[in-house]
Amino acid sequence: MESSIDSSTAPPGGTAPACEAGHVLIVDDSRMQRKILTSTLRQMGYGVTEAGSGEEALDLCRARPFELILSDWMMPGMDGPEFCARFRDLETESYGYFILLTSKSERDDIAKGLEVGADDFITKPVNAVELRARLAAGQRIVNMQRQLSQKNRQLGLAFQRIQSLYDAIEADLAEGKRLQQSLVRDRHRDLGPAELSLLLRSAGHVGGDLVGWFPTSGSQVGLYAIDVSGHGITSALLTARLAGYLSPTSKDQNIALERTVDDWFRTLPPHLVVRRLNDLMFQDIDTEHYFTICLAIVDLRSGLVRMTQAGHPHPAVQRADGLVEFFGEGDLPVGLVPGVDYASFSFHLAPGDRLLMVSDGVTECPAGPDDRAMIEEDGLANILSRNRELRGPALLEAMVWDLTQFYGADDLPDDVSAVLFEYHGEGRSGPAPPG
Repeated sequence: MESSIDSSTAPPGGTAPACEAGHVLIVDDSRMQRKILTSTLRQMGYGVTEAGSGEEALDLCRARPFELILSDWMMPGMDGPEFCARFRDLETESYGYFILLTSKSERDDIAKGLEVGADDFITKPVNAVELRARLAAGQRIVNMQRQLSQKNRQLGLAFQRIQSLYDAIEADLAEGKRLQQSLVRDRHRDLGPAELSLLLRSAGHVGGDLVGWFPTSGSQVGLYAIDVSGHGITSALLTARLAGYLSPTSKDQNIALERTVDDWFRTLPPHLVVRRLNDLMFQDIDTEHYFTICLAIVDLRSGLVRMTQAGHPHPAVQRADGLVEFFGEGDLPVGLVPGVDYASFSFHLAPGDRLLMVSDGVTECPAGPDDRAMIEEDGLANILSRNRELRGPALLEAMVWDLTQFYGADDLPDDVSAVLFEYHGEGRSGPAPPG
């Protein structure tokens, strides 16, 4: 029987392989060939396990992983290529580098071996130096695969930790959204001579929009619509801070009100209130954010509206006959430049008129995710005209529906908020005006 090892080129006994020695599974139906290979490999420093057939080798591989497999091609029953294919079908965590021992050198035979999953070939008789080099190359590949698997496991653990953190953040953001929505307590309020409706819809979990109202003194109420730059948690935190400055429940904290000597409160002009907010942004609030605002003081008896518009979209007034007008010249947003003097303007609401203040999520709503065309003021006027018969929250819901139709999707790209003030006149019966 021809020896499978070319002893004339065998390395000196005990010579170490080119890399850290591993463990080799030898599969050969010839006991003598196995013993010769085993002796050679052990001299190289490798551990060895023998199998006399492909079936026996598969049972061994099912019991433990082998990273280096040296298999004869020609064996009775299950030959080397079939064993290789069956070996590749096993579910193992580690990679096995498979070398076929063969006297075949035809290209078709080599292609068949590669197709079933062999990594390398050694022709008989085996040259010991070549065997050592090919096993060393296989060991390097196995080592790299092991390192890659370890890194993948580390990445998997890191991903699990990230997922846990993400889930916790998601839960916190959901709670933050509920808290932010709670800042707008009354979505609809009957003030007697007027009705007030509020809309706050965030594009994400939390947003930078804020709408609200507060009683002032006598027959007046304050209305505000705010849009903080950016999105997310920091913008939402600033809206919470601003809500405290315009508190409807604590007049002492509301910077739009000033206590008089007789413990009464007088209402400050809107431009002074916005100036105060601008000063606070530079004196007390350390942030890179800024915000736009429409602040209105409305007299419920006369319908007089005094307003300051600082960077916010122009407020719209729809008259009782359906005509839509836009007011305001615009001013700098709050928090951009210190010491800014803001201006006020005024107009009257007659019974049947309504005032709508919206964020730029409405006027700058695009016609699609990749479309730069925006709805703008003309589109908002069309929405008001189209839904002229609707009142209160129903009108605001219709506005959102029209925006989603214009955008082409339910998830609008920006926060959407609005204040709708519908004036009926002093003669209308209803709850007493807040004092």
